[in-house]
Amino acid sequence: MFKDLIGKVALITGASRGIGRSIAEEMAKNGVEIIINYKTDESGAMDTLRTIRDTGGIAEVYKCDITSYNDVKKMFQFIIDKFGKIDLLVNNAGISKIGLFMDMGEEDYNEVMDSDFRGVFNCTSLAVKYMLERKTGGIINISSIWGNVGASCEVLYSAAKGAVNSFTKALGKELAPSGIRVNAISPGVIDTKMNQCFSKEERNSLESEIPMCRFGETPEIAKTVVFLASEQASYITSQVITVDGGML
Repeated sequence: MFKDLIGKVALITGASRGIGRSIAEEMAKNGVEIIINYKTDESGAMDTLRTIRDTGGIAEVYKCDITSYNDVKKMFQFIIDKFGKIDLLVNNAGISKIGLFMDMGEEDYNEVMDSDFRGVFNCTSLAVKYMLERKTGGIINISSIWGNVGASCEVLYSAAKGAVNSFTKALGKELAPSGIRVNAISPGVIDTKMNQCFSKEERNSLESEIPMCRFGETPEIAKTVVFLASEQASYITSQVITVDGGML
């Protein structure tokens, strides 16, 4: 347990399932007070809330479309009114579209870039405002290995996550003198609902490309997030940390 995290307040976007839920639960285990953000999956968000509260953690749920700056502004006002501060932001929410680039249109572009990058900008913009007042804070962006190297048939997703990586590196340098650290994690293939679209044959083929011969588990990403949020990572900023079982 990272005792320095006790009493910290964290917003985790897209925390109704998958990686986001694991991050919320792992942070709560370390004494962090959690704001569970979701857009549509109310049932999943409430499941996350129950799990945290059943283990003695402190959490609240807030529905917000992070692609809307005004909605995000209201969410942060709720956080400040309820908790009095914001210490940590985990930009996790995002979507992917699989298909040939030539079949992608403007609507696809807007949907992916709004969710995967505009949402990061919106939440970070508001978080930084409050963090600068206290000269402390941590921002962790959930990227993807495809943001590092690109993926065929996921061009828009790769581009959005590449933007997140550059955003992380640049902002981390800018905010370092103010005591705010900014990092990202680039997960490999993680065993989430998003990847349940694969057939057994496709899954076996993917696993054969991973040196550790398996998909990653969401708690493995969550524990990396908690480490980066803690004082154990006090000299780490502007970094994109790949967690992919050696795939790349």
